[in-house]
Amino acid sequence: MTLPQWLDPVYEAAEMRAVDGWAIEQQGVPGIDLMERAGIGLARVSAAYARGAGPVRIVIGKGNNGGDGLVAARILREDGMLVDVLAVGDPADLKGDARVNLERLPGEPPRPFEAGALAGSSVLVDALLGTGFSGEPREPVAGAIRAINEVDAPVVACDVPSGVDASSGEVHGDAVRGDATATFHGSKIGLQVNPGKELAGEVEVVEIGIPRGAPEPAAAGLIADRVVELVPRRARDGSKFQSGTVVVVGGSAGLTGAPTMAALSAQRAGAGYVQVAVPRSAQPVLQLKLLEGMTRALPEEDGGHTPAGLDEIAELAERAGSLVLGPGVGRTDQALEFARAVAQNVDKPLLIDADGLNAHAGRLDLLQGRPGPTVLTPHAGELSRLLDTSSDEVAAHRLACARAAAEQSGCVVVLKGDDSIVAAPGGPVAISPGATPALATAGTGDVLSGIVGAFLAKGLSAFEAAAAGVLAHARAGQAAARRLGADHVIAGDVIDAIPEAMRELRGHDG
Repeated sequence: MTLPQWLDPVYEAAEMRAVDGWAIEQQGVPGIDLMERAGIGLARVSAAYARGAGPVRIVIGKGNNGGDGLVAARILREDGMLVDVLAVGDPADLKGDARVNLERLPGEPPRPFEAGALAGSSVLVDALLGTGFSGEPREPVAGAIRAINEVDAPVVACDVPSGVDASSGEVHGDAVRGDATATFHGSKIGLQVNPGKELAGEVEVVEIGIPRGAPEPAAAGLIADRVVELVPRRARDGSKFQSGTVVVVGGSAGLTGAPTMAALSAQRAGAGYVQVAVPRSAQPVLQLKLLEGMTRALPEEDGGHTPAGLDEIAELAERAGSLVLGPGVGRTDQALEFARAVAQNVDKPLLIDADGLNAHAGRLDLLQGRPGPTVLTPHAGELSRLLDTSSDEVAAHRLACARAAAEQSGCVVVLKGDDSIVAAPGGPVAISPGATPALATAGTGDVLSGIVGAFLAKGLSAFEAAAAGVLAHARAGQAAARRLGADHVIAGDVIDAIPEAMRELRGHDG
C-alpha cells in the first residue's frame, strides 16, 4: 500500500526503524553519523527556545534518545553555553553510538538526575524515551517526567515527548509537555494525533542524512494543500447539474438551522444545485432561508421525518451526485428509523452526520455493504455512541477508534477535532495538519458536512472528498478567525469564508 500523492507522509515507529536500518545496513551510513546530525538539530532547536541566563538542562535516558541528548550537550558546550546533563539511570549502561557520545562529551560528565537540579533552567531538553517506547513509563523515568513538567522553563522534546506513543499519539501514564519537538527525518503519527499532538508543541523536522530512496511510510499522512487539485472547477460550457447536485436530508421542528448550514456550505463549496428534503411543516422556514436552494416537503409525524418519506428521497437521489443525511433529523423513533432506511437503500454517495449517526449508535454493522460510497463525520461523543464506548475512551485512543469504526462500518470515518482523522477501511489514514479554536462553535460540523457533500457530488472518492473537505473546512475557519477573532466566529462566518479558503489552497484567485 502506498499513500496518495496529496498526503505528506508521517511515520509509525516501525516504519522509522525500517528507514534507519535501511540507511545503516544497506546504504552504509554509519549510525553514529545519523546520531550526530540528530543531536546537532536538537541543539539548534533547544538554543532557539532557551530563555534567560540559566543553564541548559538535558535529561537523558539509557537508549539512543539519550545519545542524541549527549550530542546536543557537546554542541551547545562547544558553542559556549552552560549545559548540565542529568542522567536517569546509570550512564555506564549506555551502549553503542550513545556510549561513544558519552565518551566524547567535554566538560562535566552526566550527574544523577534530581528534580531540584532543574530549577532556573533556560531550557529543558527531554531525551529520555524515544520513538520505540510504548506503554506506561516506569520509575524512575516517570518521576523525571513529572519533575520536568513542574518546572517553569521551555521544554524541547527529542524526537517525541517521553511517554507519548510515536505510532498513535496515545499516552498511558506520565508524559512530557513540550513547547517544541525536534523530530528526525520525518514527523511521527504520534506528534499529529491527540493527546500526543497537544504535548508535542511546535514540531520541527530535522534532516539527519538519510539517503534518497528510503522506505516510504504507508500508514498515514498529513493532508496537503494539493488535495484540492482533485476538486474540479466549474466548466465554462457546464451546467448547474454538472457542477454537482447535493440533496440534504434533515431538519425537523425547531431544528432547521442545521440543514440550512449544510446546504449553504455545499453551495459555497461549489455545488451547482442543492435540494433540501425536510418535513412538510419545516419547508416554509427553509424556503425563506435558502434563496438559491430548492426544498422538498416530506411526510411527517409530529414535525419530524417518518419512513413514509423514503420513496421521495429515492426520487430525489436519482439526479443527485450525493446526499447529506442527518443535520437536524431529530431523535424520535420514527426519524431514526427513517435515517436508517435512507442509508440502507440509497445507492448514491452519502455523508452521514449528526442524528444520522445517532440512528446507527451501536449498530455500525448496518452500514456494511451499503450500496454506495459513504462518509461518516462524528465528533468524539458521536463516535463513542457508534462504538458503544465512552467519550474518554475515544479521546485516549483517537486513531484506534477511528480505524475501528471504519472497519466495522465499511465506511470512511472522519473523527473531528483539531487533529481530524480520516480513516478508510483497510487503507491509510489522513490527518488534518491543524485548524483553529474558532471551529469550536455550534453548527461548524454542519458546514463540514456540506463541503464534503459538495466534493462527493463532484466525483471525488469518499476518502478524497473527506480529506479535501477537512482541509477546506479548517482553512475557512482560519480565514474567519483572522477577520473576526477566534472567539467571535460563528458557523455562518465559516461558510462565508469557504471561497477565500479555496482560493488560498489553490494558490491563486481563479
